[in-house]
Amino acid sequence: MVRPSLSVRAMRALGLILLCAMASHAMADDVSEERNVLLGAGVERMPAWIGSSEHRDQAVPYIQAELPWHVTLSTLDGLTVDVIHGSQWHGGFYGNYQWGRDHDELGPQLSGIVPSLSPRLNAGGYLEYQATVQLNLGATLSHDTQGAGAYLNIYADYDLPVIGYLEHSVQLQWQGMNGPAMRRYFGLTPQQATQLGVAPWAPGAGSQQISLEYDAYMPTSLHTGFALAINYARLLGDAADSPLVKTFGTPNQLTTTLAFVYRL
Repeated sequence: MVRPSLSVRAMRALGLILLCAMASHAMADDVSEERNVLLGAGVERMPAWIGSSEHRDQAVPYIQAELPWHVTLSTLDGLTVDVIHGSQWHGGFYGNYQWGRDHDELGPQLSGIVPSLSPRLNAGGYLEYQATVQLNLGATLSHDTQGAGAYLNIYADYDLPVIGYLEHSVQLQWQGMNGPAMRRYFGLTPQQATQLGVAPWAPGAGSQQISLEYDAYMPTSLHTGFALAINYARLLGDAADSPLVKTFGTPNQLTTTLAFVYRL
């Protein structure tokens, strides 16, 4: 997936993110809250498609921003607007961008048989509880804005002790999908299954994956540094049992991101 410039999908994602950022900055013109913003670019190594055993490298934008009006914006975790903003409880609007898959990423075995999927914007809500200074527990519930599925994520974030200048954390997350989302990514019609020589697959709602992520930031100066994210996911249930995964892929999914960033 190494490419000299941002892919069309990454550019679309960046466009959506920047629109949200500009809107949040516009709302905050008369607000004196301090901003904490990291901007940069890097390379993400990710499965060619969800369930694939092959990987691709792709140039991606990197944004981690805490903005006024209780808005957070992240190319890794999406957009949140906290309307509760209590001392421990937080919740409100949630949005994120979900990668699809194209014919090149499906490879010669699947391309032309398994459909490509356009990237989508998901929108919904979130609820989070700050159990301790280091530990956050939360959930997000979102729906494809074009009507192709719903997603539930339950997570726990823990900030690890700082090592020198290194700031780092871990996150454990479970994700579930409804039937349309499962079938979009893991289903096979009888015609597709016949062409591939496997059984048809029409998964229902349920667990899709569990993942563990490590995030780190190492400053190189007052305003610059490197950001790293390593995410290991294990597909579950009907997702892992899909012939797409069992025959042509793997339930073990590893994604890594490395970016050089500037702190505003």
